[in-house]
This record gives sequence, structure tokens and C-alpha cells, in this order.
Amino acid sequence: MFDLLSKITPAIILLDINMPEINGVEAIKILKSSPHYADIPVIFLTSINNKGSELEGLCLGAVDYITKPFEPLLLLKRVEIHLTIIKQRLKMEEQGKKLKNFNENLQKMVAEETEKVSKLQVSVLETVVDLVESRDDITGGHISRTMNWLKYLFSGLIETGAYADEIEDWDVDLVLQSSRLHDVGKISISDAILKKKGKLTEAEFEEMKTHTTIGASIIDRICDSLPKDNHQFMNQAKILALTHHEKWDGTGYPYGLAGEEIPLQGRLMAIADVYDALISERPYKSALSHEMAERIIIAGAGAHFDPRLVAAFQKVSWKFAQGLSSTALAASF
Repeated sequence: MFDLLSKITPAIILLDINMPEINGVEAIKILKSSPHYADIPVIFLTSINNKGSELEGLCLGAVDYITKPFEPLLLLKRVEIHLTIIKQRLKMEEQGKKLKNFNENLQKMVAEETEKVSKLQVSVLETVVDLVESRDDITGGHISRTMNWLKYLFSGLIETGAYADEIEDWDVDLVLQSSRLHDVGKISISDAILKKKGKLTEAEFEEMKTHTTIGASIIDRICDSLPKDNHQFMNQAKILALTHHEKWDGTGYPYGLAGEEIPLQGRLMAIADVYDALISERPYKSALSHEMAERIIIAGAGAHFDPRLVAAFQKVSWKFAQGLSSTALAASF
């Protein structure tokens, strides 16, 4: 029997229990232990008619147990049924392979489309950021620098353990990238105010303050045109745009929020934003050194800034100094 199996692969095997060279029980054990033959259905066709033998045969993997004497037409019909089952199984396996290939291709297509959308979003973001920076050329480089300061602050939070529970589930990279839109509202501020070579009047400053609420409104409009998958990014951007000028003691704008009423993102951005303003040259002021800016930030703890965030800032102050040196060196070339 096994010599024959080495030459052909039958669709089904009929075994007797009593056979001259090897009995059916031993034969099915060999068949089911072989990766080449294990899937071939086996039917016992035997004169041994007892429940124990039938149970043993089925437990060993036989699909049917037929006793002699048998009705030939009935035997043919039962073989036909098992062959139909085999065909259906093979068809299902083939369909399963096709479905797997379809799913793999679909996932690949989705990944490719997601990458395209992601690249488009980055391109749009870069365009908006460039537009903001070009409008406010007095503060050139502010957006990219504040993102770096914000990154250093996050490392300070990790080192000090401040607000660990709150930031545990944050996508920090998403927050960092969304921070690039914190000044997007300046697009709507007039050039006369935005590019004024001097200190703003009270009325001009009141108009400048509206860049927070205008920025939030712009982001809302952008968000309305994007799929829901992108809303998390834009929601972070809105929080940062709206609250980065709020102060810990409640004297900030636009809403005069105080303490932890101010979202943590806004409290972090406040330090990054003020630090960058201090170390940057303006028409009405010279750039301060890192040491002087650091002293001002520390003095603002409990008034302008969240004291716990100021402690985190102090922990990584050396990174700010190092980053400022790198920025100054790059600007000199």
C-alpha cells in the first residue's frame, strides 16, 4: 500500500482492519503521522462489527466506519459524500488564500494611501508654518525653536516625574508637531501691528491678543474638513493656540484661566514661548543670555508659570543652553 502511495496521492483511502501485511489500525497510525498523507480521508471497511473497534477507528482519525456486508450503492454514496466534503474543504482553503491575499493587498493599499495623506498633511502644515513665519518676520525661526524648547520641557517632566499620570498616554511627538500651529492666528493680524518696529500701543496689543482665539477658530475650520483620524492632532494644536498666553495666576489671556484650569499643554507652551521671546532680539529689546532668561523664568514660578513646570525647566536648563548655542552657531553660517 505504501509503495503505491509513493507514486500517487488518492482522494480517499478505504482500509480493512484485517489485512495480510499490516492491519488497518497500524496503517492509519502511520498515515496520520505523516505530513504527506495525514489529510487524506480514511474509511474503514471491515467485517469487525463491534462498538469498541468502531470507536477506536474513529478516534484514530477515520472519517467513517462501514461494516461488511455492505450495500454497494450505499457505499458509493457515502464515498461520494466524503469526496464532496473534501472538495468543499479545498474550495474553502482556496477562498481563504484568496481572502488573505486580498486583505494583504488591501492593507498595502491603505498603508500607501495613509502615507500619501500623511505626506500631504505634512506639506500643508509646512506651508501654513512658513506662511506664519513669513508674515511675522521679526520673530523668524520662533516656531521651530519653541518646538525644541517644548521637547526639552517634556524631558524635564520625565526626569522630575511631574504630571506623570497626565502625560502617560500622550503622543508626545503629536503634541510637539501640533505646537507648530500655536501662532497660526497671527495670519489674521494686520502687518501694521505684526511688523511694527517698536512697542505696541494698548489698542494694538489688544488686537494682537486676538491671535489666540483667531488661531483656535482657524484650526476648527481646518478640522471640519479633515477625517476624524486627524482630529486628535488638530485638537492638540487648538489647545496650544488658545492657551499658551494664559498665566498661572489668572492674569493671562484670552480667558484669564488660573492654575490647573489652564490645560497642561498651554502651561508648557507658555514657558517655551516666553523663553524664546527672551533669548530673541526684537526691535524694542536686545536678546538676553540663557542665564538671564533662566532667572526670569524661575522668578515667574507661581505667577506667570506653573511652579512644577518651572522645576522641570530647571532640571533640564542645560539642554536649553546647549540648544541655544547650537541655534546661534547655525545662524552664524
